[in-house]
Parts: sequence; C-alpha cells; structure tokens
Amino acid sequence: MLADFFYHLRHHKLSVSVKEYLTLLEALSTPLMPPSLEDFYYLARVTLIKDETLFDRFDRAFASYYKKLEQMLPPGKEIPLDWLMQELKKNLTAEQKTGLEKHGLEKLLEMFKERLEEQHERHEGGSKWIGTGGTSPFGNSGFNPAGIRVGKDSAGNRTALKVWDERQFRDYDDTIELGTRNIKVALRRLRRFAREGSQLELDLDNTITSTARNAGYLDIKMIPERHNNLKVLMLLDVGGSMDDHITQVEKLFSAARSEFKNLEVFYFHNCPYEFLWKSNRRRQIERFETQDVLRKFNADWRLIFVGDATMGPSEILQPGGSVEHHNKEPGAQWLQRIITSWPKAVWLNPEPQSAWQYRYSISLIQNIVQGKMFPVTVSGIEQAMHLLSK
Repeated sequence: MLADFFYHLRHHKLSVSVKEYLTLLEALSTPLMPPSLEDFYYLARVTLIKDETLFDRFDRAFASYYKKLEQMLPPGKEIPLDWLMQELKKNLTAEQKTGLEKHGLEKLLEMFKERLEEQHERHEGGSKWIGTGGTSPFGNSGFNPAGIRVGKDSAGNRTALKVWDERQFRDYDDTIELGTRNIKVALRRLRRFAREGSQLELDLDNTITSTARNAGYLDIKMIPERHNNLKVLMLLDVGGSMDDHITQVEKLFSAARSEFKNLEVFYFHNCPYEFLWKSNRRRQIERFETQDVLRKFNADWRLIFVGDATMGPSEILQPGGSVEHHNKEPGAQWLQRIITSWPKAVWLNPEPQSAWQYRYSISLIQNIVQGKMFPVTVSGIEQAMHLLSK
C-alpha cells in the first residue's frame, strides 16, 4: 500500500527519494504517533517533502490518494437525508417554473403590504398568500422566481429579492493555516518595508563597527523591527451566496492577517451601503457609518474587496434594492464613493472566472471598479497585489 502511495506522489511530480521513503517506513515501525490518518499525514509530509512550496501539491496528492481508497470501501446502508427532504417539497417541472409570474421589486413590496393587511391565518402550498411550500412569492420552503422570503432557512433557490428574517453570520476565521502558503507568497508582492517602533532587533553591522571603535568592548546596537508598512483595508462580503466560498475566503483572510501588520477589516452584505460592521454577531447593534469610515482612512490605504458580486441587479442599481433593509441610495452610488476615496482598490472574486460572463451583477461591479476584478487564485492575487503596489 505504501509503495503505491510512494509512486502516487511521484506521479504528481513530487521528487520523493527512496531514502525518504525508507525513513518514513522506519518512523512507522516505531511508536511515534497514534494510528490516525491525520498523524500519518503530518509524518509523511515531514519525512517526504523538504520544500515548503510543495506542501500544497502534497496536500492535493494525499487527498486524491485516500479518496480513491474510500471509494473502494463498501457503501453504507443509510438513506441520504436529502432523499427524504425532497419528498417534503413541492416538485415543479421546468415548464411550471417558467410559467410563474415574476414581479418587480416595487410591485412585490406593494403586494406584500396588502397580504399583511388581508391575511389572518396560516397557508401552505398556495400561490398567493404568505405561506410555505407553494409557489407564492411570499413565504418560504417553496419556489418562486422572484419573491420575498419570510423566515426560516433558504430553500436553496437563491431567487429572493428581499429577506424578512434576522439572519446570523459568522466572522471569517483568520487562523486557518493549511493551504495558505501560496496565497501568502502572492500577498507578499504588496510590501513597503520600514523600521518603526521599539528597538527589538540586533543591528549586527553597527554592533561590529561600534565594538571595534570601542577597543574591543562589546557595544550592542539595536534597531526597530523591519515590517511591512503598507496599510490595507479589507471589505468582506458575507451574503448567502458566499457560503459556497467560505473555505477559500478564510484561507485568503488568514494569509492577509499574517502578512499585513496594518490591516483593518469590515463586513458588508452583497453590496456596501450606508453602514458596515466589524463583527457579524454584533452587526445589528454595532454598526459603522460608511461615511465615517471614508473619512477615517485616508487615500494611502489599499482597498481589497472580497466577494462573489452575485446578487440581483436591483441591489446595485435601485434605492430600496437591498435584500435585508431599505437603502435610501443604490449600492452603485456607495461603491463609487468608496472607489473615489481609495483609488488603489481591487476586487477579489472567489466565483470561478468562467462563470463571470453569466452574472449580470458581476459585469455591473466590474464596470464600477474599472475592471480591477481578479479571481481568488494564486495568479489572480499576484496580479491584484502587483496593481496595488504601483
């Protein structure tokens, strides 16, 4: 089995030597670790891979090898939960879905106000009232091409123009390490070194010179630590469609947190509006006026948006178009103000670049940020950092 693993790594262009393979076998023959897959992963990596830049390639090779092993195991007998959940939903054909009437945002809000005044009881499976499981534009658990979702979790259609529900979002984790190495290397293109603050680092050259001038008596000289002096502002999207990209964005956020000493982070939902927040748990009670943020941070800061730019066009172009609240000014207007305040800005989009052409909202955002949108890949981040460093 381990011989197959050895050749599998070589097939993935990892230059693993026979000596390193024998070292792994020798380590396995001694009681160094408990018999778990995670411990074997770390042992194999430390014995077989000597170049840190190859760690990500090793991770991919390791994962693909053990995925094949899992497929060889006999399948379980449990019925998948989604099979059972599907029976509870109203199944519509493609023709039925196409035939449903699609209302604009203003018409929807007007109809919703009427329903709230007229309805006095619970409804299920209908097409008009606020209910569940039907084709009504108001409610949840059903299907409608453009409606107002009221309460409960999303059915997964992502077609709601408004959401009437107090949703909770989790802050992105900035302690993720695995898989961030290449991202860190890409982010290091955005650097401006300076020595500031307390003197924590030995100045070897000056110490030698001063000692020689002092008749050989040791005269230690210290200097401030060298660090990246660039100031970076990150605006992170926590909209529902970002659920598909949490792992990818957390790797990026963790790498940025370790690379940039002067880093400020704010969150927004789909599109920035009149307020931002620093903690998703406290976003209802601790908000920061976007106008105040614009005044606080000057044009020396580099701005990095992180979001999939996937939303309804009304959220960008219309007053009141926000999914979660009634915005007095369209998102495009706030975006334009932000770009004007920080001209050195880029937008990192975790959505696959091949899908960008099919998202009207992405093209709108691209125009506002003047084409400075890049994918969340190593090459995309490198291009973005190169642009910001000019």
